[in-house]
Amino acid sequence: MRIAAMLLAEPQHMSAEQLLARLRESGARVSKATVYNTLNLFAARGLIRQLAIDGTRTWFDSNVGAHYHFHDPETGMLSDVDVPEVAFSRLPAPPEGMEVAGIDLVIRLRRCDHPG
Repeated sequence: MRIAAMLLAEPQHMSAEQLLARLRESGARVSKATVYNTLNLFAARGLIRQLAIDGTRTWFDSNVGAHYHFHDPETGMLSDVDVPEVAFSRLPAPPEGMEVAGIDLVIRLRRCDHPG
């Protein structure tokens, strides 16, 4: 219950390690395995989205609605991008007998020398 309360309190992106640290800071005695098992169960049940952004860490997203992401690899920050903010002009035809079920888009960011 504490894991659900902390993660689902607001739209956010957290790793299992971040969630474990917050739980322990709040005084909860919980194992890493319990956190991972609970997050995987929540993802399997569609309560959260599991995101593999950069291959080094799995993020868990409490916003299960359709959206994309900005990612700052320097800070690890993830933020939501609403679907209407992105336009695709063309997609390849799916293989025979298949249809497009969704699109995952991660827009990677970096600091620029000329803000504006």
